[in-house]
Amino acid sequence: MGTTGQLAAVPEPKYWHLRTVLLRAIDTEFSTGQVLPNERELSARFGVARATLRQALDQLELEGRLVRRRGIGTLIAAPRVGVPVNRHEEGWPGTARSQAWRTVDCTTAPATARLAKALGIAEGATVHTVRRVRLVQGQNMATESLHVPAAALPHLPGFRAESDRARSVLRQLERLEVDGESRAVELGVAEAEEAALLERPPGSPVLVMTTQYAAAGRLVALAVSTYRADTCKLTFGEAGVVEVTPVGAPVGAATGAAAEVRTAS
Repeated sequence: MGTTGQLAAVPEPKYWHLRTVLLRAIDTEFSTGQVLPNERELSARFGVARATLRQALDQLELEGRLVRRRGIGTLIAAPRVGVPVNRHEEGWPGTARSQAWRTVDCTTAPATARLAKALGIAEGATVHTVRRVRLVQGQNMATESLHVPAAALPHLPGFRAESDRARSVLRQLERLEVDGESRAVELGVAEAEEAALLERPPGSPVLVMTTQYAAAGRLVALAVSTYRADTCKLTFGEAGVVEVTPVGAPVGAATGAAAEVRTAS
């Protein structure tokens, strides 16, 4: 038996209907940077309670369509910023990418079962993890955890400080010749740690991109990048081949429905 009738019977929340109405108004009556009328005026115009209005405004802010400024009001947000994520634009970790990414910290620890499976190594094997923040137009737009098996960097020199460790890992990666890479993108929400780095509330929508790097026929690095979904859109360039991967199909460390981008070296 189909579910069409059941879905049609589900009432649409008032705030969600108002969100749709507000979107039409935003697209037809307002321009980027323009301040919306105050809550009292909007409530009167649309004939809704202020609590319902606030829910709709909160949802639109979460989606990146509105932005609130203390002392000014609620403004129409600027269009999402295009962030290039193809290899030609960003390069291999440690080279051109370092210009856009700022290192937060670097740790060395045994791989958990989940990470070991994603990297194709034994559980408990040593893994270096470099955490970084990507800046776009001076704003924290993404965070990244770059996982590198210690076995992939056998000649990594010793280091005295955490910052030295991060530089050493990135420099060693730069010396490897990449055979290829694959990327999977899916929608997610920011956990507390990522949300703090992105300066957003926990639970904010994000785009999670998982990139696998191969060299000498084996996986040598796994990057999990979390991009703000409210202010940016990912651009892969003309060379990228995008495939839609069904739910449950293997796409590296990511799970669920995703767009996968395969790039030849």
